[in-house]
Amino acid sequence: MRSLRIMKSSLDLIFFFLPALWTGASALSSVPLRNIGRAPRTALLMRSNHVSKERDRKVAKAPQHNDISSRRSVVSNVARSFLLTAASSLFGAYAPPASAAVGSLPEYADTNAVLQGITVDVADQSQQDAMVEFLKTGFDFKVLRRRQAGSVTETWLGFGPEQLSIPERFTLPVSSFAEYGGHASINIRYDAKTMDAFYKKGDNAPGNNVAYLQVGVPQYRISQMVKSGGNILDAFGIVDVVSPCGLPMRGIIGISPDPIMFIALNCQDVQATKTFYEQLGFVEQEYPYARPSKGLGQFEPPQPKNSVYMSPSKTSMGVLLL
Repeated sequence: MRSLRIMKSSLDLIFFFLPALWTGASALSSVPLRNIGRAPRTALLMRSNHVSKERDRKVAKAPQHNDISSRRSVVSNVARSFLLTAASSLFGAYAPPASAAVGSLPEYADTNAVLQGITVDVADQSQQDAMVEFLKTGFDFKVLRRRQAGSVTETWLGFGPEQLSIPERFTLPVSSFAEYGGHASINIRYDAKTMDAFYKKGDNAPGNNVAYLQVGVPQYRISQMVKSGGNILDAFGIVDVVSPCGLPMRGIIGISPDPIMFIALNCQDVQATKTFYEQLGFVEQEYPYARPSKGLGQFEPPQPKNSVYMSPSKTSMGVLLL
């Protein structure tokens, strides 16, 4: 099977501290793809109690390092990267200790920030439509909301309410967890006027890069993934698939409090990247599993060797450093 090393993907961490706003560096991605358009630019969305919950801005990205160590090929020679210098020199690399809950969910009573999802920039209208259909029919995502602002169209998909409070319609023990608050989401963003080239075919992108987004769901439909433009890489026990917009995804059949479990990053230097995320308030947590066997069976792999799982809260979405 012919493969194209074409993905240029910047991983932006969206985070707030008052009074300081952070800036940072790009994390770029590459995976074997076929028959897709331009690869997505992905961004992490983080919600903090230090600012209004209605504002989301990109303020920090993962740093670059020289030592290459990853499970997948880390590619080189493509797009720009920005060093994390401006914000650190002005404000210092400091995350304030947890002093107040985010929202009113009891799960977040001991943290001042949660990771609430990712934003993926797509190339055109057809890729946007294909990505939405891929998530809905392949993994049973639901469209949570949409927004049109000028030339930018955004669609948020997930498995339950994003609000950081208990919804009024949620009743224990009658309601399912799909009706509970605090769910992560994927924001599919399309700008009809953008002229950015997200990647160049055949070129390699340097730095930390996206390995995959893992979801733990009761069921998935491989036929619908293919129908929507997904490229199946492996489907023995678990499914590894490249979505229509180029975002790699891994599906596990199982039950997770929030099916959007974590995003895995290929790191040139795991320890250095860990230190970076610790400066943003991330803490090393127990690796999450979607099945009771916890990685001992054929339907869910164990935590990758030498990897580190981090999250600002043990109950929110996290990042897996590979």
